[in-house]
Amino acid sequence: MKQKAFKEQVFKLLFGADFNTREELLDQLPFYFEAGDLTVTEEDRIKIEERLNAILDRLPQIDAEIAGKLSKWRPERIGKVERTVIRMTVYELQNCPDVPVGVTINGAVELAKKFGQENSGQFVNGVLGAFANAPEDTAEAQKADEEEKPGL
Repeated sequence: MKQKAFKEQVFKLLFGADFNTREELLDQLPFYFEAGDLTVTEEDRIKIEERLNAILDRLPQIDAEIAGKLSKWRPERIGKVERTVIRMTVYELQNCPDVPVGVTINGAVELAKKFGQENSGQFVNGVLGAFANAPEDTAEAQKADEEEKPGL
């Protein structure tokens, strides 16, 4: 499965986090994959479920970090599509250092344009820009910080 398709599937599943408990969301996974309009290999399915679970594990922290980057916006005012794209991308920025930041953000903007409203791409780009410009939020910066603190 190509990366773009992978992200789209994770997005669609994560979108349900605003409407369902984690347990309900995970209970619906078999139905999602067996609906007939989606063809994925078992390997793809496992990767999608692993990414979804990893994001759900960190969702409270991700939401807090998003709230900390917003200026003149309350988190609850963000549309569900945009919030889902931002959540997913913040996770990727912090946990997938092998993917260039620009590529990650561009993919997020494309998802927002596809599933969101007219200006969703611009909004998502603006919010994610705050993460991209703050190196202390990236996995690489965290790793470098740990390396500078020997013995801790």
